[in-house]
Amino acid sequence: MRAMVVEQWGGPENLVEREMERPEPGLNEVLVRVHAAGVNPVDWKTRASGALITWGEVPVVGWDVSGTVEAVGPGVGIFRPGDEVFGMPLFPRQAGAYAQYVVAPARHLAPKPALLTHVEAAALPLAALTAWQALVDTAHLRPGERVLVHAAAGGVGHLAVQIAKARGAHVTGTASAGKHDLVRELGADEVVDYRTTRFEDVVSDMDVVLDSLGGETAERSLKVLRPGGRLITLPGPDDVPATHDGVRAAWILVEPDHHALRNITTLVHQGRLKPIVHASLPLTQAATAHTIGEQGHTTGKIVLTNT
Repeated sequence: MRAMVVEQWGGPENLVEREMERPEPGLNEVLVRVHAAGVNPVDWKTRASGALITWGEVPVVGWDVSGTVEAVGPGVGIFRPGDEVFGMPLFPRQAGAYAQYVVAPARHLAPKPALLTHVEAAALPLAALTAWQALVDTAHLRPGERVLVHAAAGGVGHLAVQIAKARGAHVTGTASAGKHDLVRELGADEVVDYRTTRFEDVVSDMDVVLDSLGGETAERSLKVLRPGGRLITLPGPDDVPATHDGVRAAWILVEPDHHALRNITTLVHQGRLKPIVHASLPLTQAATAHTIGEQGHTTGKIVLTNT
């Protein structure tokens, strides 16, 4: 099979196409023919340094997949060959989604939402699971609560806005002025232009803040929380600020989650959740996809396709 391999840690130019042996599914595993692979910040961050991830013998980045089950290993009862599936297998271990085939534990995947193309489905798993696990599982977001979503037009942000709205929350998002209309279309009740306004000057009494930026943004976010409020930060444990006034802060690292993927699919089928695809590129242009993503101006997600 073809795969995009990291020849050495560093820049996007180190992503090169190589022929590899097609993997075979073991106990409770399925072999998936990858039709599309989502691109996430963790992809280019690990390509640059190799940090965080437990790598296999040959480094192949990527976790978001949408494709068709090619074969099933012993013990698998929920899928059969020909089923369309999507998911984020094995994270934070190497999954190798930038390839023609991926082997994954069956319950790290779920049936692909029928309303979505493979490209759209591949844009969902890591970002949507991050938003779901942060807002629903960790913050325990309740109807009527007030939520601030930073980078509301980004990969995680644009899905978090929709998930929070579907949970009955009042949603405020931060985004550049050119993206305000889009963020409102996604369901945000209010939008703040972070380039011209310090959000803490105009936002207050939040129950939950979802911070995908870290650093001083996490520190400043504490100021907008009411007593008892919750800050969920995503970049890393070092970005969790010291708390005060009864607020709490937590860092989460997304996990594979069959049940949450099914809940996300339900929102898709209800018309409450739709991924935005910023760009779709052939797998062989993975380096270009990383270059675009590292510029930090994408709306929604970048996806690689296999033909």
